[in-house]
Amino acid sequence: MNSPAQDASEQSVAVTDTRLTHEVHRVATALLAEAAVEPSVPPAALLTLRDFLVANLRHHDQAEDDDLWPRIIAVAPDTADALHALSAEHERLRAALDALSDVAMAADGAASEADRTALRQAAVAVRDLVHDHLAHEEPILLPALREHISPAAWDEFAQKVISTAPPVGGHLMIGFLAEVGTPAEVEAVLAGVPEPMRPLLPALRAQAAEDIRVLRGAGS
Repeated sequence: MNSPAQDASEQSVAVTDTRLTHEVHRVATALLAEAAVEPSVPPAALLTLRDFLVANLRHHDQAEDDDLWPRIIAVAPDTADALHALSAEHERLRAALDALSDVAMAADGAASEADRTALRQAAVAVRDLVHDHLAHEEPILLPALREHISPAAWDEFAQKVISTAPPVGGHLMIGFLAEVGTPAEVEAVLAGVPEPMRPLLPALRAQAAEDIRVLRGAGS
């Protein structure tokens, strides 16, 4: 049987995974809002980040609503109202993500000022909702993870999330993780990556670093 100290250490993986994922969402949504109207950023780079955010945020929120919230509520019924309120915020975010996804922009050539402005407006709406939502969610979720989700339950949940993650700009997740976490934290988060994929991580990280550099206006 594990000691209490070992259990606390293992359970912190859930908090670390969640905290770093949230930081990625903060950084990535802010970057799209800023890069949308930067003329040096090519449309293809904007669309790669846009599509990554739309797919990743939809998947993340759905996993919480459908899987993580029920796990917490099953052992802590008093959290139900707070978690259902967070799901209502997810619904508002889904509408904003739909609007962001609907912004039309050709991947080749130069984007018009109108296209960039439309993308900027939709990206700002998503950024603001994400940042506000995470400020509401973390004081509820992080303590719940510590108190109510066992290491085994978190590992099962995390494996489901990884196995169902959409293959849209996935290298960007690896790149943003490298920015927001320490090497040890990132290694812990990526520990669940299937073994056949692990040799590809350095190349994916390098590709992400280059794409993020371009998105920050340093690629012209």
